[in-house]
Formats: sequence, C-alpha cells, structure tokens
Amino acid sequence: MPEFFIPGPRGRLEARHAGAADPSCPVAVVLHPHPLHGGTMNNKVAYAIFRSLVEAGCHATRFNFRGVGRSSGEHAGGDGEVDDALTVVDWMQRRHPESSTTWIAGFSFGAWIAARVLMKRPDIGRFVLVAPDATSRDWSFLGPVPADGLIIQGSADAIVAPDDVAALAGTLVSLSRSLRFEMIEGAGHFFENDMETVRGLVRDYACRTR
Repeated sequence: MPEFFIPGPRGRLEARHAGAADPSCPVAVVLHPHPLHGGTMNNKVAYAIFRSLVEAGCHATRFNFRGVGRSSGEHAGGDGEVDDALTVVDWMQRRHPESSTTWIAGFSFGAWIAARVLMKRPDIGRFVLVAPDATSRDWSFLGPVPADGLIIQGSADAIVAPDDVAALAGTLVSLSRSLRFEMIEGAGHFFENDMETVRGLVRDYACRTR
C-alpha cells in the first residue's frame, strides 16, 4: 500500500488509503493510539480496525497524527489531533463524493479523538471505539449524536478500566441512535490474543450496518 500525504493544519499528514469497488460505499477514517506512548497508524489494533473496515467494503484511510512518523508538526495534546482528523474526514469525503455515509473509528487515545470528532460532525453516521480511554480522559463533551456505534473493550485491560468503559457505553446508549457494546472476556488493552475477535466484531458490525 503506497504512502501518500494529505495536507494538514500543520503541514503534511502521512497516510494510507484503500478504496472500495463501489463508489457509494462508506468512507472510514481510523485513528491510532497515543503518539507519546508509541502510537502510530501501524499499531496492530488500529491496523486491525482498518483492515476490517476495508474487508467490509469501506473506503478507508489511516494516518499518522502530527509529529508521528513522517507527518509534520508536533503532538498537540488532543486539540490539534482533532483538527488533523477533521481534515482527513473532509479529504475522504471530497475524494469519495458518492459515498453513502462516513465512519470514524479509533483505538484508545484515538477513540477519544474519534468521539470528539463525532461531536463536531453530525454528518458522521457510524463510529467504532476500541478500548476508549474512559479512565484518564475527559468525556464531558459528549452530547446527543445522530449516529450508530460499536464499543469494544477487554475485561482484563490494565490501562483503561473496563468498568469505566462500561459506564461510558451506558452514557452513549442514551445519546446515540443505537449502540452495541462488546466486552471480550480476558482480553487486555492491546488484545494480544484476541485480535481476530476484534477484527470479526468490527467487520461483522460494518457489514450489517453499512
């Protein structure tokens, strides 16, 4: 998959893209975990989400936030990363104008950014949050969203408390159109032994709702 760059708010954003055969297929943007803890678009969980959405028939893009890999700029604590993601969503919608809907997805820190993007873009129809950082991040920005979503969490996550994610899912049940919450028994934060389960859940959900 050749590299390319998307013009971003602070310079270029390194990205990878896979297109679907049908122009009307959904567009999807996948966001990676925390840049200051080694997170990149090549993170195994973020890549698994990306591949699952491609396999489900989406036009999908994953990219490096500012200051990661060959992307310009430096880490901006979240606000700048939201701007990066909004830029990529706009780029995807321009590239695929016949697309039926837009998906936003992310893992850990990327899931928090994805939720913030969702609140700014009522045109986004679907979201996927995998191990969203409900323990150390502020989620008070949440409000009603006209979207359907999937949250995946591991019951043995030592980084993000599973109970915190379950509470977040409970909040989103009342705010979104429809929410599916999947707790993978025994899975840790990085789903080392459960990657195929994650892929299957994302792929199946996307195939049913796209």
